[in-house]
Amino acid sequence: MNRAPVVWFSKHQNTVESSTFGSEYFALKTAIDLVEALRYKLCMFGIPIDGSTIVFCDNESVVTSATRSESTVKKKHVSIAYHCCREAQVAGYVRIGSIKGMDSVADLLTKLLPGPRLRQLMEYIFHYRSAS
Repeated sequence: MNRAPVVWFSKHQNTVESSTFGSEYFALKTAIDLVEALRYKLCMFGIPIDGSTIVFCDNESVVTSATRSESTVKKKHVSIAYHCCREAQVAGYVRIGSIKGMDSVADLLTKLLPGPRLRQLMEYIFHYRSAS
């Protein structure tokens, strides 16, 4: 909120996915669940929420599948995550957007990065904060 991190969530996966599509979908569903909880909490505090929350994903297939009504999911175990994401998108309280993998600042907190890339992402965050 106001360009500041509010919630940090990290969890070991319970299952091993055969592709990144399934794991990205489960991560998107978890992010949407956290957004729902935060929006509800803010409403209970009496803080008005204008518009929808944008959730960025760096997997283009997941973004396409979650945002287009004609898309379907073939794997049954991913279908619950798919329907939760689609429901949030259609209800209008979440918008799912795409971000390039190289532009994802979340990598700073989720991946082991080489020194130059780590400094580049940290510089981006500090520059962004001082510019606002």
